[in-house]
Amino acid sequence: MNQNTAPAKLFFASDYMEGAHPLILQRFMETNLLHTVGYGTDEFSESARAKVRKACNAPDADVYFLVGGTQTNATVIGSILRPYQGVIAAETGHVSTHEAGAIEAGGHKVIALPQLNGKLDADTIERCIQGYWDDANHEHMVMPGLVYISQPTEFGTLYSLEELTKISETCRKHDVPLYVDGARLAYGLACKQNDVTLPDLARLCDAFYIGGTKCGALFGEAVVLPRHDFIPHFFTLIKQNGALLAKGRIAGIQFETLFSEAPGFAASADAPLLYEEIGRNAIDAADRIRTALVEKGYEISFECPTNQLFITVDDTQKERLEALLELSFWEKLPDGRTVLRICTSWATDSSDVDKLIEIL
Repeated sequence: MNQNTAPAKLFFASDYMEGAHPLILQRFMETNLLHTVGYGTDEFSESARAKVRKACNAPDADVYFLVGGTQTNATVIGSILRPYQGVIAAETGHVSTHEAGAIEAGGHKVIALPQLNGKLDADTIERCIQGYWDDANHEHMVMPGLVYISQPTEFGTLYSLEELTKISETCRKHDVPLYVDGARLAYGLACKQNDVTLPDLARLCDAFYIGGTKCGALFGEAVVLPRHDFIPHFFTLIKQNGALLAKGRIAGIQFETLFSEAPGFAASADAPLLYEEIGRNAIDAADRIRTALVEKGYEISFECPTNQLFITVDDTQKERLEALLELSFWEKLPDGRTVLRICTSWATDSSDVDKLIEIL
């Protein structure tokens, strides 16, 4: 290499920079020339649905495979809400900030509420819903018709089981469905601070999705509706929203693989699923980087235990880091400093973590 050539950057910008887990690619090769029916009615998709139901302890659940997170959020939220309703979300929530107005484009207001560390709490939701009904002019207002949260949140934080239970109780008290965005769910499940399981989500939520795009799949999200027919004719609504994959088996094969036993464990009833294990690499890498950031005096913007790390830097630090690292811009602060995100993934290489720590 020419000595004047700049060194290759290290990529820590996001958790969907790589392709797919090798076991998924292997299954694609094994099944590539098979002939199957389309639109997710094939045997691989049916097998994947059965495995997801079992993992969620939700035998009556409807399971659908869509392509990406924004598409999934827009389709699910738009299918649940009536035309006069809006969706409650944290002011920092993904549907509030980073989906280019997809929900509003579907005709529904995002009712953005104050948050703490990226999370809504039950009391804030209660005040919003009850405040609507207590207002004498509520018939002239947007009705809160759904509560949206994500696990992990946009800030990489986690709802505890206690917090999720209180939110669920508040939603059910007011007959307002609860929907959980699980784009990075594998990283939440792998985090030692987490106490929310897939069966907990199925028990406490009316709809949620299990993220694949950011968690080892080429693409794809698995929408789980724990109560059968919670969204009537959802298949047709998926088609109407342009979200129905003709070669449905491609998504089905990926989730069938992700919800099979993880390699390297003795076969038993307690053997973890690949999806439950795939996030551990990202968490371990993030823990190492987090420790190095603290030791080297970087300012942590806010504490989060999962695979996203946020640091506040001045212009000099920003310029130096961005010359060597591919990071995500998060926000510009009023004092002129910048918040950058460092993100690890299921495929993060330990040698790249070593190099990143050396750069820090």
